[in-house]
Amino acid sequence: MTLGTPSAAQTQPPARERQERQVVVPGPGEPVPEARVAANTLTIFRFGASIDRASVEVEGRTTRFKLVDPGEYTLALEPSVEPAPGERLIVRVRYKDGGTPSYAALALVSHPTLVDKEVEVVRRPRTVEALEARLSHVEAELVSLKAQCAQSGLPNLAFSGVLDSKDVRAKLFVGKPAPGYKGGLEPGLGTGYRGTRWAMVVVKVRNLPGQPAWTPGAARLTSVKGTPVKVLSVHMEKPQLQPGEFALVAIMVEPPASNEVRFRLELVDSEGGRLLPITEVEL
Repeated sequence: MTLGTPSAAQTQPPARERQERQVVVPGPGEPVPEARVAANTLTIFRFGASIDRASVEVEGRTTRFKLVDPGEYTLALEPSVEPAPGERLIVRVRYKDGGTPSYAALALVSHPTLVDKEVEVVRRPRTVEALEARLSHVEAELVSLKAQCAQSGLPNLAFSGVLDSKDVRAKLFVGKPAPGYKGGLEPGLGTGYRGTRWAMVVVKVRNLPGQPAWTPGAARLTSVKGTPVKVLSVHMEKPQLQPGEFALVAIMVEPPASNEVRFRLELVDSEGGRLLPITEVEL
């Protein structure tokens, strides 16, 4: 038998099974549903209500995709480079009708044998019971956060300039938006503070001219290795960030269990829509 160069058929990865599936728009605190995509393969997302084409946010849009084509009720995506194993590229779309949930969020992932050719995005209306339960949870969380703020006062010290890099163990960084981000917000200089029993990230955020007003409502902090850090509270030095304005945002967190210093920060507005993903965060 003669050994030679493998044929093109032998070097090609096995074909993936193309499927249709249905996902439900997540509510607050619920995990973001996943859609399986592949390089050079078109996936169509179908929404049950009209979407705001200008609101579509696709992580890595300019560097990772051949096609991003929003329609009245659809979104067509064709990656040029698919997500790496364990990677999640977030997609967010706002509905035009003003109902709830106002946004749909999905995570694009890769799968070795499956790819979704069509995804039906179902908008589940919230029941009265669910809204009441959510309200009770938010009220309890608010009481807890107020108690934490009263005890520490650290965000106010950061805003006043009293707390600087000379007072505690601190790391300065220049926040950068994630590649392809076009959400109308711009991160700037920041500082990560880490004490024995507390930690905090403070970063300057600018709302670009022509954008709607913005208020941070939640945050997620994850190390570059994927380890999540528990967020305790989110504060901004002014009630709302108007177009063209900038302000400091302070995120109180529990001290990371590991010695990792590089993190990714995601700030989400109070309605769960406009996301600001910031890389190169140090703590």
